[in-house]
Amino acid sequence: MTSTRKLWFLLAALLLASFAVLLWSGNQIYQKAPPMPERVVSENGDVVYTRDDIETGRQVWQSMGGMQLGSIWGHGGYVAPDWSADWLHREVMAILNNWANRDYNAERFAALDAEQQSALQGRLVAMIRENTYNPETGVITVDEDRADAIAAVSEHYQSLFGNDPETADLREAYAMKNGTVPDPEHRRLLSAFFWWTAWSAVTERPGSDITYTNNWPSEELVDNQPPPSTFLWSAFSVTFLLAGIGLLGWHYAVNHDKEEAPHRYPGSDPMGQVVVTPSMLATAKYFWVLLALFLVQILFGAITAHYQVEGQLVYGYEMAEYLPYSITRTWHTQLAVLWIAVAWLGTGLYIGPAVSGYEPPYQRLGVNVLWVCLLVIVVGSFTGQWLAVMQSLGLDNNFWFGHQGWEYADIGRFWQWFLFIGLILWLFLVGRALWPTLRSASESRSIVGLLFLSTVAIGLFFGASLMWGENTHLSMVEYWRWWLVHLWVEGFFEVFATAVIAFLFTRLGLLEIKTATVAVLFATIIFMAGGVLGTLHHLYFSGTPTPVLALGASFSALEVVPLAYIGFEAYHHYRMSIATPWMQRYKWPVMFFIAVAFWNLVGAGLFGFLINPPLSLYYMQGLNLTPLHGHTALFGVYGMLGIGLVLFCLRGMKPHLAWHEGLLKTSFWMLNIGLALMALLTLLPLGTLQLFASLDQGYWYARSAEFMQQPIVDLLVWLRVPGDTIFAIGALIFAWFVIRLWVFPTPEGAVPDRDTAEADRHRETSPATGR
Repeated sequence: MTSTRKLWFLLAALLLASFAVLLWSGNQIYQKAPPMPERVVSENGDVVYTRDDIETGRQVWQSMGGMQLGSIWGHGGYVAPDWSADWLHREVMAILNNWANRDYNAERFAALDAEQQSALQGRLVAMIRENTYNPETGVITVDEDRADAIAAVSEHYQSLFGNDPETADLREAYAMKNGTVPDPEHRRLLSAFFWWTAWSAVTERPGSDITYTNNWPSEELVDNQPPPSTFLWSAFSVTFLLAGIGLLGWHYAVNHDKEEAPHRYPGSDPMGQVVVTPSMLATAKYFWVLLALFLVQILFGAITAHYQVEGQLVYGYEMAEYLPYSITRTWHTQLAVLWIAVAWLGTGLYIGPAVSGYEPPYQRLGVNVLWVCLLVIVVGSFTGQWLAVMQSLGLDNNFWFGHQGWEYADIGRFWQWFLFIGLILWLFLVGRALWPTLRSASESRSIVGLLFLSTVAIGLFFGASLMWGENTHLSMVEYWRWWLVHLWVEGFFEVFATAVIAFLFTRLGLLEIKTATVAVLFATIIFMAGGVLGTLHHLYFSGTPTPVLALGASFSALEVVPLAYIGFEAYHHYRMSIATPWMQRYKWPVMFFIAVAFWNLVGAGLFGFLINPPLSLYYMQGLNLTPLHGHTALFGVYGMLGIGLVLFCLRGMKPHLAWHEGLLKTSFWMLNIGLALMALLTLLPLGTLQLFASLDQGYWYARSAEFMQQPIVDLLVWLRVPGDTIFAIGALIFAWFVIRLWVFPTPEGAVPDRDTAEADRHRETSPATGR
């Protein structure tokens, strides 16, 4: 059996085993998720909430933006509080203040001495952590004092989400528009949903001393402390990481000195011989749309960040009345995924005919129809989300056409189905273009096969977004949502990109096909070894049992293993970029691939592992250390990769045009420097300050208006301006470079800029090299 076939069998076995365990984990979550009560009643029999109240309250929460305005169980936005932690703390303080007044005639709990506080706290812990859910009747019974506290906190939320002047300052601090939920009854129902998420966070599982959310969030008053499992599996995750790096190091030491057959590089650009078909040319419009989405995403990112310092205003203008924070953040996060996905879609449609040299019938028509569908989905879904957040769509229509409220999966179900059908069309178009190569017995069939399978995975795995319904349990929605975010975006996009890059280098004659195939298969195996089950590290505190925490901690550590050697990939790409004089034509696509390697190590590796172990994430989830990882990994890896792939396609579409190398050089460095400044001047120091607050006073405080409105926080947010500005200018320069190729085309041989002149001198003085 050949080494390639062995790797294929190993990959297939790994995926089957990994997905079997992932599905088993989903069943465990389903079986042991926090129960949804039929009724919540006081000891006197008064009904506090019904199941319909809680489920309708969740619909209200979703319609106003859901995770885009504050967070639930730590998942969502970062300016408003985590509503689960905020409710829990307010309810606890209401109970303690009531007891302090009744038992000790004190105005509030804080006025008591240490002994009195300890006595009340002991009584509170015994009452509030007890699981009073009756599985036979579906009833949760609460103490009368707790029922009074629930009513008091509910009044606060009904005031906050309305127009009450008493909570106007909080609305501004939370970047909430006035009248976020205009219907008074909807505001009452919204509080029912918030209470249930807090109840899950403080109520112990049957037969256990750990709550449904594994004692998250940290709240000393109710003994919500990290359970022993977080310490145990955090230690094991570090051990697995070191073991994985050691094994990969051993593999590299054994194999890197093996003799390679001499390889002579081509004397001219082989891609220059590719016939650009009509469908390949038609993909240009995808890249134009990409530029528009990219620039608009940056604009909404700037507005979203600014809301953190001015609340409801943008430089004095009452923007929140027309574009509330929840909608600008929705569009900012969605546009990030969309423009990167468009880069993948366009690249796949371009690469298909380029690989096989075959233009299927009506391929151009299919490319154009898919492009129109893409525009309809973007405009339609964004319009529905705006109408939902402005509370103009109604709860009956929101799930299908409005705002689902799930971060990265916000678009209405109708639009999700539309996009899924579009991805199936994309899969069909790419697959039939690749089919002649897949059927042949050529040496490149394996690498093209992996490219095709990753295309299939991208097309089909978006279907995870269709696996939940309007009333599916929150824990199960989170399970399937992270299939979408982690497996679709972070998993199979990575495989697709790895296969495309390797294929491009083989077509350029810089890599032997056999060597590239083995390398891509091996990279896919080590990535998927941790990547599939690493999905579970997002679910530590989402109502999941301890085995899920253990699996997530163990395998998410393995995700970092291949990134530890990413420097070799960067160096390898750099060597190929200078291997022959004509490779200067591809200098900047390769430079973006090198940037991908750097940000893979820093953003996905260092900043990712910073928050991934259970004990770390217990205190860091939903703090600004999370977007530190998100920004540097999403744009640093997938954004840079998308730009590099676009440049490769543009070089093929416009093979005889001179490139303005100075524009690309400036754009490249400004994008990277801007991203680094954004991370180092704001997200890292602000996240660190929040982490200290979370450790010192509890998670609720790290997310509170009291903490987030401090002058030091305002200063750190303003320090985003230099990095954001540099980054935005870099994006504009890149857009101008692409526009110039069509509007002001310059044939090769025309007067070059300084970088082009240097490239010419390099071609004149550097002989073709070989090994």
